[in-house]
Amino acid sequence: MLSPTRRRIASEAPRAVIATTLTFLALISGVRAGMAETFAYVGNADSNDISVFKMDDSGEMIAVQTAAFKDVDKPGSSTPLAITPDHRVLIAGVRSQPYLAVSFAIDPKTGQLSPIGNGPLADSMANIAVDRSGKFLLSASYGGNKVALNPLSADGVAGEPKQVIPTGLNAHAFLPSPDNRFAFATNLGSDQVLAFAFDATAGTLTPNDPPAHKVPEKSGPRHFVFHPNGKFVYLVHELNGDVAAFTYEARSGAWDEIQRTTALPEGFTGKPWAADIHITLDGRFLYASERTTNTLTAYKVDGSSGKLTTIGSVPTEKQPRGFHIDPSGRYLAAVGELSDSMTVYAIDQSSGALARLKSYPTGKKPNWVEFLKLP
Repeated sequence: MLSPTRRRIASEAPRAVIATTLTFLALISGVRAGMAETFAYVGNADSNDISVFKMDDSGEMIAVQTAAFKDVDKPGSSTPLAITPDHRVLIAGVRSQPYLAVSFAIDPKTGQLSPIGNGPLADSMANIAVDRSGKFLLSASYGGNKVALNPLSADGVAGEPKQVIPTGLNAHAFLPSPDNRFAFATNLGSDQVLAFAFDATAGTLTPNDPPAHKVPEKSGPRHFVFHPNGKFVYLVHELNGDVAAFTYEARSGAWDEIQRTTALPEGFTGKPWAADIHITLDGRFLYASERTTNTLTAYKVDGSSGKLTTIGSVPTEKQPRGFHIDPSGRYLAAVGELSDSMTVYAIDQSSGALARLKSYPTGKKPNWVEFLKLP
């Protein structure tokens, strides 16, 4: 028979275990509550909206919102998106008249979008980007052969264009350099990349010296991305499917080509139609999309030389105009303009190879993807 003391200890033991368990569960719940959440934003041109997804740690996407454009009938042939550096505002470019930059506030807890205002764009812009200070919106017009610079208000709404600069044929992408001292614009129809010195304090662009970098004739330079170390640039060419690697000299803004490879799958015959290009945040892997073959091609990046080694191609959505890589570098999401859906791939952390996970319905004619990690 147990003594009174032992009976008391025995009766209290389960309560102690329960209390410890509850404390542990509360701690875990608190940790989870404080974990950063990842969201994906998909611009849909034909349904005139933005699909918002929450992505869990396994790469599973959960649809959380379809955000409509306020006071906009139709955004146009594509819906370029950009997110401000402080992660507070998402801006969408409307490519039908009246040409607008539509700003949405991003809820820091849910990732959902709320419209806060519209600002004027100088033309139908194929690409928009926010400078590193978050004070200016850069945009490029494919049909209007121009680039423009709009100031952004404190709440992230675009003001009247501060500068509108004529370019060669078919300006396509217009992005700031990593240090925000330069801005570069691809001219797809003129086979050149224009270079501008950028004064982020005054908000002015002036031609750099030299003002342009030529690429091979009829190659069609389209989109480009800087290596996270700021020493290299990678440029995809729409018309011949080339992917070119350049060294980047931050002091002068000079590009120097060091390698040229392809986004086309092995054995391809036909007319190339390359589209988008992105690199993982750790700089180890690069990816490019090609619309004729509906494929994504993966490359391993040498961090010292900047050169690329092709890993291989995988099939993807029909007409993959846009895709992006999540901030962890573990997943890639690609959308298809002609499939109205998005496919998520796991990125092998050793080889960089892509493995298809799952597809999800989006709006109509999806063509742009942005990822955002919120605390």
